[in-house]
Order: sequence, then C-alpha cells, then structure tokens
Amino acid sequence: MRIFYILLSIILMTSFQAKSQARGPLPDNDHKVVKFYPNPAISYITFELVKEPSKTYTLQIYSFLGKMVKNVPDVSEKTTVNVGDFNRGLYTFQLKDEGGRITDSGMFQVNK
Repeated sequence: MRIFYILLSIILMTSFQAKSQARGPLPDNDHKVVKFYPNPAISYITFELVKEPSKTYTLQIYSFLGKMVKNVPDVSEKTTVNVGDFNRGLYTFQLKDEGGRITDSGMFQVNK
C-alpha cells in the first residue's frame, strides 16, 4: 500500500511539473502572502511572510490524504517547520488569518 502512495505522489508531481512547464513561466504572484523553501524539503521547510507580516496567521499542514499533520499558531515573519518526522510524499499547507479565512495555500514535497 505504501508503494501505491509513493507512485501516486510521483505521478501527481510529474503531472504538475508538466502542466506548469506547458503553460510557460509562472506569472508574478502579487497575491501570495507566503513563500516557502526548500522544495523539496528533507528535514525542514521555512515559511516566510512576504505580505503583511504584522498580522497574526496560523499555518496548517496536511498530508496527501488530507490528515492535518502540523498546526503552527502565531506564525512569525520567518517560521521554520521540522519535517524530519514526516513521511516522504506531498503535503499541502493553508495559511489562515485571525478570522479563519485561508489567505494562502500551496503544496510541497518531502524527500528522504
């Protein structure tokens, strides 16, 4: 079963990369609130607020299956999350404001 999830992750990442390359360069993301690096991550990933860092945000990270694996309240201007205990695969994140509204989201990969 684990091999199935790994293969599914690889297929989805390949599909995502092919689609983004087919569309050409990505447009300037003026609406993005957070940037994250490195991607793929091995032991940690850093989330850096690029817009309105004085606001209070909550960061939630979900596994590929939709299970919340990390909740980081009160995200600072630069927040590093340890992903050393995460399984290899794709993860999504949601950055929420004080009202619980999603202000940004994205996807990253963990390699080991």
